[in-house]
Amino acid sequence: MITKFRHTGIVVRKLQDQIDFYIGLGFDIFHREIEEGNFIAELVKIKDARLETAKLMSPCGDLLELLEYHSHPDSKMISLQKSNQLGCSHIAFTVDSLVQTLNQVEALGGNRSDHGLISPNGKHKVAYCHDPEGNLLELVEELKTK
Repeated sequence: MITKFRHTGIVVRKLQDQIDFYIGLGFDIFHREIEEGNFIAELVKIKDARLETAKLMSPCGDLLELLEYHSHPDSKMISLQKSNQLGCSHIAFTVDSLVQTLNQVEALGGNRSDHGLISPNGKHKVAYCHDPEGNLLELVEELKTK
């Protein structure tokens, strides 16, 4: 039985660039290391795997793990992730100001999809955007209600 959420992992092409992006959005480096050897190779099912990981902590304490495979990089072209893509759809973050965060995403090399929509219940302003490697992010501003 699951007792706790640990982290979300994203494989990236340029680890330091992605670290800089997420630090720019308010994350801090929690742990960074090179992983190699029998344990990691068996775990990820890639012979002689060598990867670098960075765990970043959000302001509320949740962890985002970024992984760059030095030994077996994926040569797939980077493209903007579609919302209906199979697998992990998106990562959602609560933000203080949607407009300011979208501007920050753009300034840090990401892509903004729109300016935000008010949810049907009127409690949230929501927008999708992408980090510099095309991963889909959902930003949610909780609106003040009377």
